[in-house]
Amino acid sequence: MLIREMTIDDYDEVFAMWQVTSKRALSKADDREQMERYLKHNKGMSQVAVIDGKIVGTVLAGHDGRRGFIHHMAVLPEYRRKRIGHALAQKAVEMIKSQGIDKTHIFCYQNNETGQSFWRDFGFEKRDDVFVYSFNNENIGRGE
Repeated sequence: MLIREMTIDDYDEVFAMWQVTSKRALSKADDREQMERYLKHNKGMSQVAVIDGKIVGTVLAGHDGRRGFIHHMAVLPEYRRKRIGHALAQKAVEMIKSQGIDKTHIFCYQNNETGQSFWRDFGFEKRDDVFVYSFNNENIGRGE
């Protein structure tokens, strides 16, 4: 297995993989243009796992200057339980740490028990003291 930097040239294969692994989490933010911007903004941080020339796993990683974030960590179902996810998560955290960032966050759906178990086993701690609120920026100026 090879873990290497994800580039925009990987987009079609990665997006097809996400259709299998992460479809419910996909949004407009995952279109090619936005992904290209994310990869440039967080140069070298996101990774893919490749076996026999096929992308079998991916992790988007980046930071805002203070905190690291992991998004869309996924491994194709037939390649799970082979520590590919662990290797991708390890690489993501190492890349974030190399930028001087001392904490990394992951968003995990409440009904994603597999993901919750993975992140707990990896060493992430679930926080009960914060809520996530989202705002659709397209709504700015439409207010009442």
